[in-house]
Amino acid sequence: MLTIDELAARAGMTVRTVRFYGTRGLLPPPEIGPRRVGHYGPEHLSRLALIEELQRQGLTLAAIERYVQGLPADLSARDLAIHRAVVASWTPDAAEETTREELERRAGRALTEEDVDRLAAMDVLERADADGVFRVDRGLLGLGVQLLDVPIPLETLLKARTVLVEHARATARELTRLFHDEVWDPERVDAMKSLSAHMQPMVVQALVTAFQRSLKEELRAVSR
Repeated sequence: MLTIDELAARAGMTVRTVRFYGTRGLLPPPEIGPRRVGHYGPEHLSRLALIEELQRQGLTLAAIERYVQGLPADLSARDLAIHRAVVASWTPDAAEETTREELERRAGRALTEEDVDRLAAMDVLERADADGVFRVDRGLLGLGVQLLDVPIPLETLLKARTVLVEHARATARELTRLFHDEVWDPERVDAMKSLSAHMQPMVVQALVTAFQRSLKEELRAVSR
């Protein structure tokens, strides 16, 4: 659980901004603890990351409010991270450079070299050319930090990343081939590129949904 100061630091925002979002109904109320101090959880942090991503897309505050109000109230931090990942697919990668000090402030903890290696294996960050500088996906950082405490060896994470990348590339290659063979019109290149860009978030959402369902089925089969 985080105080509002800790939540703002982890989100890279000011306390004033966090309070403003709360007054607009974009954040659920905090849990009130002893001495009437409000405490926030991972869901609040993931929701702020989603709001930040929607802002990056150029949505107005009113549009963000409509989007957030349309979400189920009981979404977990993981579900919100998935929403944010789908929204982020609308534009090119937006990794931001940050120092080790800022990285640890956003993570809310000191990070060992092993921690950094694990985050890199999860595509949360990568080391930049300059010493002590990292390119970080701020929206995935919170989720990645949570996974640091999951007892999975780094070697397993790297193998999992290889599997995901290989299958993602194969899927992208097959979908591109299908789109090119069935739909592509060489005489309307600009229109075809526009259509492809418009379809991207729908394709990503379909892939996420299909993966979630398949994973549940596989885990259910293993547990029998």
